[in-house]
Amino acid sequence: MSISTIQSTATHASSKVEATHGMRKNGKQWHPPKSAFRPKAGNTSWAKRVEDRKAQATMKAKERELKDEKEEERQNRIKSIRDKRAAKEERERYEKMAEKMHRKRVERLKRKEKRNKLLKS
Repeated sequence: MSISTIQSTATHASSKVEATHGMRKNGKQWHPPKSAFRPKAGNTSWAKRVEDRKAQATMKAKERELKDEKEEERQNRIKSIRDKRAAKEERERYEKMAEKMHRKRVERLKRKEKRNKLLKS
């Protein structure tokens, strides 16, 4: 036999030998050895998790955008209602003033108040 064949058979023999675990602490050597319980069901690849997170983030962004649009429409409705009420109150106030005063004086007061309102804002 040559040296190379001896080395090759030695490596084959060592690869076939299983690692022994030694004696069990509880003394029940007839039981087969068990491995640690590591479930494979929850293991997903990193790429898959990143992809899922991206999908979740885009969905959240879309939901947030829709929610913001809805809130903006709501605020616009509220603002228009407030403006209408304020205009109605002002109109009623001028009508009351018109009952007591002359029409032209009421118009002058309107113009004056409008100028003051523009200056204040």
